[in-house]
Amino acid sequence: MTDELAADAARPVPPTPRPRRAVLLSLFAGFAVFAYVLDQLTKLWVTSTMVEGERIPVLPPLLHWYFIRNSGAAFSIGENVTWVFSIIMAGVAIAILFQVRRLGSAWWSLALGLLLGGALGNLTDRLFRQPSFGMGHVVDFIQLPNFAIFNIADSAVVSAVAIICILTIRGIALDGTRLGNPAKDKPGHD
Repeated sequence: MTDELAADAARPVPPTPRPRRAVLLSLFAGFAVFAYVLDQLTKLWVTSTMVEGERIPVLPPLLHWYFIRNSGAAFSIGENVTWVFSIIMAGVAIAILFQVRRLGSAWWSLALGLLLGGALGNLTDRLFRQPSFGMGHVVDFIQLPNFAIFNIADSAVVSAVAIICILTIRGIALDGTRLGNPAKDKPGHD
């Protein structure tokens, strides 16, 4: 009986099938497009129905729409170097596109898709909104108590970073393998 157990233990276990590349790329592209389009549509809605500085209670006192234009980053940091944020966002978008070829995890596809969609959403504002190309002010409108005013692109970026942190803590690499555990170092364990 121990010989049978030893033989079973020696037999290789087939790896969990990796999601097909087309599925992973579709997930990535789908979430990127979703985040980008939702961001741009909500900004179009805000700019066409509200006046800058207008505040509308939605779920008082927790949620208000408060239309502002932000020339800086979070909490209006760096208002005088708007062009730097344009360059950083373009660099982030390019870096994400270079990493996509390594995707082997549905969760990483989701995270990178949201990150790209959010970065492109705010980059679009920087490039095409007033006052000038590359120096545009981002439309922000979601206000929570004691927090920065933000938009859908910001939410997508923060969600992506949270997912990336969880994946990193769990040891799931971009290609879907588990880091630090040779027994589980097989693609598809996400």
